[in-house]
Amino acid sequence: TQQPTKNNPPPRGVYLHGGVGCGKTYCMNLFHDSLQSLSSSSSSSNIQKVHFHKFMLNIHKQMHIAKMIQKLQGDAVIEYVISSTISQGKILCFDEFQVTDVADALILKRLFTGLIERGVVIVATSNRPPCDLYLGGLQRDLFLPFIDLLEERCEVVSLWESEVDYRLVMMQGSGGSSDIDDDDDIVVGNGDDGGVDDDTRKKKKKKRRKGGAQTVYFTDDTNQHPDYDEDESSARDSYEQLFKTLTKNSPINSTILETQGREIFVPSASSEHSIARFSFYDLCGTAKGAADYLAIGEHYHTLFIDDVPRLKFHEVNLVRRWITLVDALYECHVKLVLHTSAWTEVEDMFMVDLENEHCDEVFAFDRTRSRMEEMRSEGYLRKKWVGSRL
Repeated sequence: TQQPTKNNPPPRGVYLHGGVGCGKTYCMNLFHDSLQSLSSSSSSSNIQKVHFHKFMLNIHKQMHIAKMIQKLQGDAVIEYVISSTISQGKILCFDEFQVTDVADALILKRLFTGLIERGVVIVATSNRPPCDLYLGGLQRDLFLPFIDLLEERCEVVSLWESEVDYRLVMMQGSGGSSDIDDDDDIVVGNGDDGGVDDDTRKKKKKKRRKGGAQTVYFTDDTNQHPDYDEDESSARDSYEQLFKTLTKNSPINSTILETQGREIFVPSASSEHSIARFSFYDLCGTAKGAADYLAIGEHYHTLFIDDVPRLKFHEVNLVRRWITLVDALYECHVKLVLHTSAWTEVEDMFMVDLENEHCDEVFAFDRTRSRMEEMRSEGYLRKKWVGSRL
């Protein structure tokens, strides 16, 4: 690829920002897929598409390799990381660009300056405009030059005028019925129960919401919820029964996963069927990050989470970890099954007062709510688990 010069600068990138479900990721995917279809097999490897969380995890991993294995120091470390990143492709498509970590904030300017100087083109989606990235973060003054660079090298496009959450539109437009297939996964059928006797059909019906999708969010007020049948058994009983059904009474044991030198304790898992079970506080009450959650999503196609609470604004660590967890599970197409006695609607999981409604966590949780709604929809439950291929 020809190196950029003053007379031959690299093309400007695109930074798409807007509310949840407005089509940012869809537009980026169209761009990515169009390049893939136009490119030859040899040049298609020049394109990277990655969730920003995972990209930054890889950057820190490359920095560790540069320092500890390559024995590099000073500027040579970031040069090694830049070269390693470029070797994966000069067109970088980032989904959900956000900065909440001070370590990420402090290296982004040098990293992206080096990438852009070598001809890398950035295409990114975010729920914040560039000027609001890392808002209120530690040492943000050192981060501001990166914002200037981003605005200079990218066409900033706002989608905030869109008032439609297309995820919800797609959910409302889907039809059919859901069930549990013979391969131990939650799937969606076509609504045809041909050949099934009445008793079996009734039992299947009790496992489904009236909208058609398999029930995967169990609340203690399920009986009073309009989406469920009046004869539905208790939420906790149904939740436990679904776990038994999917694991087929296989051995349930604790285990340990390893990622980047860290150990992740999994309290309950069916290794035979790739299903794990945690409490909310197992996952979010201890120091865990994107690498941990991605490792879980890459090992298990279905995740049961017990006792999910209603989150309050001052519980910022719990909020951030839940946001990161949902992002990781969504990326891996993991089926999320949860039980709660604290709320009946996803929109009520995180309550914010007017004083804090413009904070980063509030914007990020809007995306989390939208994704949680999608993750219990027929369209999402149809998706094949991709964690094992990441």
